[in-house]
Order: sequence, then structure tokens, then C-alpha cells
Amino acid sequence: MTTAALTPPPPAALPGSYLLWLAGAQAGLLGDAALYFALGWAASAHGGGAAGLVLTAITVPRTALVLLGGAVADRFGARRVMLAADAVMLVATLALALVAGGPGTPLWLLVTAAVVIGTVDAFHLPASGSMPRRLVPAPGLARALALRQAGGQSAVLLGAPLGGLLVAGGGLSGAAVADAVSFGIVLLVLLRVRPREAASSADRTAASRGVLREAASGVRLALGDPLLRAALLLTGAAAGALLPVVSLLGPLLARAHGWTAGTAGLVSAGQAAGVLAVAALVAWRGGLPRAGVGAAAGLCTASAGIALLALAAGPVPAVAGSAVAGVGSGLFACHLGPLVLTGAPSSHLSRVQALLTLVQSVALVVSNALLGLLADATGAALPTLLCALATAAAGLTALATPTLRRA
Repeated sequence: MTTAALTPPPPAALPGSYLLWLAGAQAGLLGDAALYFALGWAASAHGGGAAGLVLTAITVPRTALVLLGGAVADRFGARRVMLAADAVMLVATLALALVAGGPGTPLWLLVTAAVVIGTVDAFHLPASGSMPRRLVPAPGLARALALRQAGGQSAVLLGAPLGGLLVAGGGLSGAAVADAVSFGIVLLVLLRVRPREAASSADRTAASRGVLREAASGVRLALGDPLLRAALLLTGAAAGALLPVVSLLGPLLARAHGWTAGTAGLVSAGQAAGVLAVAALVAWRGGLPRAGVGAAAGLCTASAGIALLALAAGPVPAVAGSAVAGVGSGLFACHLGPLVLTGAPSSHLSRVQALLTLVQSVALVVSNALLGLLADATGAALPTLLCALATAAAGLTALATPTLRRA
């Protein structure tokens, strides 16, 4: 037997339609990140309570309507819903640019823009989350989602600086114009991309029911399927224990140690670098053969990084801990995503993605509130260590769950 025969074949190239869609989606993410920064900056001029109100105005409609958005996308097609959502946001951002061009930025305008964003997100996110499955064959899903993960993380890193430049040059109006341009790009891309949709017979069956019943059927399907149920529970545990570490507890730890804002930024950048490194590797070489094991290993790795961050006495070990947590986060996201997408039937892709978004949002809101109160009472180190323990427990539980371990 020759050496060449023992060498595994290189991963197949991702479809051109997916790469085209991903490029457009990346432009949209970058524009959105810049606008979010600009909205937060404009709201901060009205005080902390106003800034919190604007963020809440995005989160509440997104969370309340996301299951309905998933049912609508499965009923009418993900591409149609995305076209409609992007068209609405194109008009909305242009209107925001016109109104915000005057002197001052009234709070009502910021809240109205936030409500529109949150409402459109509720319909756009489930449809967008289902697109990789509709455009990429199952063997390439891990690489496709990893590439998307890397793009999303890059947009987060670049969005705030870009938003700052746009606000400095043209205020909120300038950021809104830039976001409108990004939505125009997305619309042009969507006109070229034709994803696979559910079978027409399934569409006719769905059309005989109400949209709310279809949303409920997505919940029943996910809760009744052992693999999807386990994946959703694992997602909720990860969202509650892992996501607040960098966004909430990291800055609190930095302040407790007396570190500068620049140092706190480096800690956050360490997490982003870890996620990007793993996402790039998976996009290049593919994921582990057992996605459930990969997701569980990611949580166990992240728990070690979180513990190191909690116990770090100086910036260097804190950045190192954050980077390890980022590596674990990347492993988890790049392996759980394909698991959920391949486990969902084609007729319920958007509804399962909507439920995934809902589970993450609810877990994050509850966790942020509880961890913030605990940090006020005991300091940031204890809740960070509790997050490390909870993340490790979730990873070990996943390894002990046969449905996930064999997936």
C-alpha cells in the first residue's frame, strides 16, 4: 500500500453560492456592528439609563418574536424572508440617516431605531442561520460554519473601530448610511443566490395551519428529538456560563485589579484571537469526526481558560486565560452548529435556529443579571470561578450523554 493511499483526501471546496452569500452576509455584519456602536454612543449622551433602554429595545422584540420569525422563514422560504428583512432595513437605515442629520439625536429616535432592528432581527436571524444547510452539503457544514464564525468574529472586532471612525466623520447619520450600503450589497447577493428550500408538499401542509401553530410545532419537534434536545440544553448552559465571562466579568476583573482600559481590551482580544484561530483551522481542515465530542471538549477547554482568568494576578496570565477560553469557545461553536443543522429536518431548519437563538438569549439575560449581582456582593473572581465550574460540568455532562457522544 502506498503512502498516497494512506493520505486522506483534501476537504472538498465549499460551493461558490455559499461563498458568495457569506461575502454578502459579512458586509452586512460589519455594517450592523458599526451602527450598533453608533447607536450606543449616541444613547450614552442621554445617560446610562438611556443606553440601557436602547439595548433593551433591541433585545426584547428580537427575543419575543424569534420563534414566529423561524416559522415564517420555513413557511415562505428563508431567501424571501431575508430579502424582505434586508429591504426593510435598507429603507430604515436611510430614514435614520436623514432624521439623524439634524442637530442633536433625540432619544425617541434611538429607541425607535432599536425596536426596528430587534424586530427585523427576529425574522432575519433564523432564516440566515439556516442558509449554510441550504447551500452546503452535510460533509462540508463544519468548515462552512467555521468560516462563518471567523467572519462574524472579525466583524465584531472591526465594527467598533469602524463605527468610531464613521461617528467621528459623520455622526450617527454617517454610520446609518454605511449600514444602508451594506444592506444594498446583501440584497444584490441574495438576488444571485438560490438556496434549497423545503419540499413543496411540506409547504402546502404548513400553509394549512396557522403560523403560530407552526412555531409551536418547531418547539415540539426540538424537544421531542433526543439529539436536538440535548444540543439545545448544552447551548443554554454554554450561553449562561461562557458568554458573560468576557463581556461582563472580564471588565469587572480588570477594574478590580486596577488595570487600564487598554489592558481590559487585550483580555477581550485574547478571547477573539482564540475563536478566530480555531475557526480558521476548522474552515481549512474540517471538524472532528464526532461533533458532540468536539463540542464537549471545547467546553472543557474553555473552563480551564476561565479558571486561569479568574485566578490571574497580572495581565499576561489573564490574556492567556482569555485566549484558552476563546479556543474552547471556538471548538464548541464550530462543532455544535453542524450538529444542530444536520439534526433538524429540512422543513424545520429556521424554526430550530430560532429556538437556538431564543435559548441563548434567555440564558444570557438571566445569567448576566445573576452574575452581576453576585459580583457586586463578592467581587468578580468568585462568579468567574463559578462560570468555570459550570462550563466544565456542561462539557463533562455532554461527554457522558450517549446521544451527544455518538453524534
